[in-house]
Amino acid sequence: MMGHSHAVSGGLLFAAASSHLPVELVGPGFGPADLLMGTVLCAGAALLPDLDHHDSTLAHFLGPVSGVLCRVLGRVSGGHRHATHSLLFAALAGAGTWAGIAHLGRGFVLGLTFCLLALALRALHLHPPGNGPATWALPTGLAALGAAGLDSWLPNARYWLPCAVTLGVLAHLLGDFLTRRGVPLFWPYGRRYEIPLIKRTGNGVETKFLAPLMTIATFVLLWCTVFPGTLPIS
Repeated sequence: MMGHSHAVSGGLLFAAASSHLPVELVGPGFGPADLLMGTVLCAGAALLPDLDHHDSTLAHFLGPVSGVLCRVLGRVSGGHRHATHSLLFAALAGAGTWAGIAHLGRGFVLGLTFCLLALALRALHLHPPGNGPATWALPTGLAALGAAGLDSWLPNARYWLPCAVTLGVLAHLLGDFLTRRGVPLFWPYGRRYEIPLIKRTGNGVETKFLAPLMTIATFVLLWCTVFPGTLPIS
């Protein structure tokens, strides 16, 4: 799947799952603002498994620095769609987020929030087209504002942020599970699992059907959760 589709799938999964998660995972005061922010952050987290790809959205996130980092991680993890495309990576991503919050506190939450927001905005194309200064300035500025807003008005984020990261990674795995190459879910066991509904990344099934459908479903779920009972069902 392409980065845009992965981001949309991450937002969809968080919107669908959040109302069914126990209070221990989302915190006692999980509300509409947490739901909306968590949906966007989960969209950003859905790009994390592509840390192993030299030409992913993540690789271009910080220019040459992130490009080199992704190349190194790709080699260390065994190449694209190996270690970072496994259930083990999903568990480590969630556990690492929890540990960062527990031991590093506010600074870690702000830094991670900023990065995930900026990634989501880039992947969802919520910026001017091209590669000029405005293309980078707008997502960066909005991500900074979003991180500041979370810090000021969403104190429960420390509870649900590890869950958002884990769900984002799982959404990515599910997306690539629908493609021909599949994913090694139980890495380091090398068998790949797949249901190849998408024959080629970026084809019409993905861009003209799945991505729009997931986008609509995400907005419907958010609306029904924030404003229950407002959509008539015939």
